[in-house]
Amino acid sequence: MTNTNAIKRLMFIASVSASKIRKMWVPLWNILTLNANNDLISPKNNLCIAIEHSDVSMSYGSRFLSRIKIKGFKKYPLNDKTYPQPDEFASTVVLAMKDLGISNKDITLSIPKAWTILKTAVFPSTVKENIADVISYELDRLTPFKQEDAAYDFKTIGENGNNITVLLAAAKAEKISPYIDALREHNIQVNKVAINLSGIGTLCHYMDQDRSFIFVKINEDSYEGALFLSGFMAEAFTGNFSEADEKSKVDAIAASIKSFKNILEGQGKTSHCIFLLNDKTTALRDMLKLKIDIPISILGETDLKVRIDGSLKDAPYAAIGGVLESVWPKAKGLDLLKKGYTEKVKNSKALTIILICIIIALGVFYVLSPVQTEGKRLKEIDHQIAIRKDEIKKIETIKQNIDAIKTEISAINGFKEGKPSSLSILKELTTVLPDTDWLTRLKITDNAVNIEGYSDSATRLLQKLEASKYFKKIEFVSPTFRDVRLNSERFNMKMEIEGIKEHIKPAPTEEEEGFENEG
Repeated sequence: MTNTNAIKRLMFIASVSASKIRKMWVPLWNILTLNANNDLISPKNNLCIAIEHSDVSMSYGSRFLSRIKIKGFKKYPLNDKTYPQPDEFASTVVLAMKDLGISNKDITLSIPKAWTILKTAVFPSTVKENIADVISYELDRLTPFKQEDAAYDFKTIGENGNNITVLLAAAKAEKISPYIDALREHNIQVNKVAINLSGIGTLCHYMDQDRSFIFVKINEDSYEGALFLSGFMAEAFTGNFSEADEKSKVDAIAASIKSFKNILEGQGKTSHCIFLLNDKTTALRDMLKLKIDIPISILGETDLKVRIDGSLKDAPYAAIGGVLESVWPKAKGLDLLKKGYTEKVKNSKALTIILICIIIALGVFYVLSPVQTEGKRLKEIDHQIAIRKDEIKKIETIKQNIDAIKTEISAINGFKEGKPSSLSILKELTTVLPDTDWLTRLKITDNAVNIEGYSDSATRLLQKLEASKYFKKIEFVSPTFRDVRLNSERFNMKMEIEGIKEHIKPAPTEEEEGFENEG
């Protein structure tokens, strides 16, 4: 019988183990094949240096377990209303890195949109697999630059059955290279070249990830902007203000965004425009809200929805957006250093195979170890049972005796608690009897009390006994008569004891508890 139970238990353990292994396998396989550089788990830091008209700004941020935080930023205005020279630029960056307290990290250089050419191109879908080579070959036709003289990148922004639409961004390499070389002289290596306009668009996309929008940056004498479709910069525009009054500026901006508004509405999307105002004129802000016929919001007046250390006053949005483009996995920015080519990261299978072998070995051990352990345990239990059979019998006899004693104790306690004690009855009689009355005989049984004696008034004594909480059904056993010699009535009364529990049976009357006091 013992062996049969052991086999059933072992089969049950094996079944449960197999079920657990099946449930764990799918998520375990996903973990085993996860690349160590996966954006979900790998930490990443980035310093973005943004070159803008009349200032240089920097922002430093990090990503850990998909949580992004901007840890610091700096903006350094230039004396001249122009772009910085490479040497001046490099010195400013070195100073900023000291101020921010950071070392040489992953560096992004973000350049003005004015330095780049943005163009939309359409290619047949047959070139999809070799689109990077095709754009490299066609670059001199699509832009003023030759392939070897340009820094460029592209993103696919649309695709139908026959055509692929891409946005191409290109800049002259000799315009960017002096800044990269100046940083390299200070042992600062640039890893990525982005575009300010794209970075700000990424920041806006991070704030509301499901919305397509039009972004417009307004300076004192010019403006620039772009249409962003689901995070992609689809088209861009720039313009100068011919007149300085706010109404003319608003009219020019409204005319520029009208075609983009039509594109959004044609796709069934809600039009929305986000403004960045470098022109701090209050009248311009109010006029935009009144005259632009689509919902608008002002960057800096809404929640950026990204954790930032420090005040947002005069925050460098281009630099913050450049950090997001580098550390946010969903960012859809451009990197002009790639020239359209993206390296495909292959997952290493060696580690996975080693881990799988280890897990299989552990699984076999997990299944077999309980079988051996349970077998040894059952043998030991059988041995201990055989040794202690006599002791078990003695213990069972003792337990039966204990139960019997407990039953007797319970009966005795119940009997004791079932009626008032004789001492309590005597005390009550002493209290009830007047000083002129006395007893000649007292008999207390299990449920009744008999008293004989003398009293000035036997009837009055009966009334007092009836008022007692210990007695009930009080009656004379025999007629009372007056003893002339003692000038008292002789009485003989019988009464029942109050509070007797029903389960208490009266004891035989042959053994009576009491005392007699004859006077």
